[in-house]
Amino acid sequence: MIRIAIPNKGRLHDPTVNLLKEAGLPVLEGGTRKLFAKTTDPEITYLFARAADIPEYVQDGAADVGITGLDLIDETESDVEVLLDLKFGGANLVLAVPEDSKISSAADLQGMRVATEFPNITAKYFKNLGVDIEVIKVSGACEMTPHVGIADAIVDISSSGTTLVTNHLKMIEKVFTSSVYLIANKKTRADDEKIEQIQTAVESVLRAKGKRYLMMNVPETELETVKKVLPGMAGPTVMKVESDNSILAVHAVVDASSIFATVGELKKAGAKDILVVPIERMMP
Repeated sequence: MIRIAIPNKGRLHDPTVNLLKEAGLPVLEGGTRKLFAKTTDPEITYLFARAADIPEYVQDGAADVGITGLDLIDETESDVEVLLDLKFGGANLVLAVPEDSKISSAADLQGMRVATEFPNITAKYFKNLGVDIEVIKVSGACEMTPHVGIADAIVDISSSGTTLVTNHLKMIEKVFTSSVYLIANKKTRADDEKIEQIQTAVESVLRAKGKRYLMMNVPETELETVKKVLPGMAGPTVMKVESDNSILAVHAVVDASSIFATVGELKKAGAKDILVVPIERMMP
């Protein structure tokens, strides 16, 4: 039995559940109010946990696989195998000070206090810079600490910068860049091929994002011109149309970002009956 630890709430929960559903492993029962849930695979279950706890759960074997932020993996210094960047939940850990502060760089904080929910990442960052600071560990409301005299600066998560502006803070440096990752227990990863199946399923969804499947009919005389337009992954697939031997069916996978221009060029090249279809999964 493979147990996958996923965030039980917060900004990472819904994207994680949606990604797993697209990968063929939807939550069949359970939810944030339950600890466990079944999937369509009888050998795989979900464990709902705090995102911050997931790295240690995976390290200690309470879960075999986990999905959580890279910042939390690094902060807990958990000994896990990092399998895959899931390309969502992007955020930065930033160093910020009050907007009226004269501090303009990390070096200016020599001998001062920095409040954060990420003491290990913060300590390593300043140590690498050769700047001696006092790290003040807080469990919430980090952005308030400079205004009440607890700290001179903060290191905190920032996705858009809105929270900093709202609390009259300004970013002076980026400390750490994070996104959400798929991780695994090292021993289980080596012993159980089911984890590789999970990784492959999730990766197939990621590969399909931003891609579209194009299908069209092309006069045989215009095939070479159409082929020059198509930026397909390995060239288009070309098939005869049974009802008209002078027409070919051409299929190709292209980037979604190029669809508008590509379709226009294809029509100019003689393609017709063009269909644009989303792709759910792409296996390597």
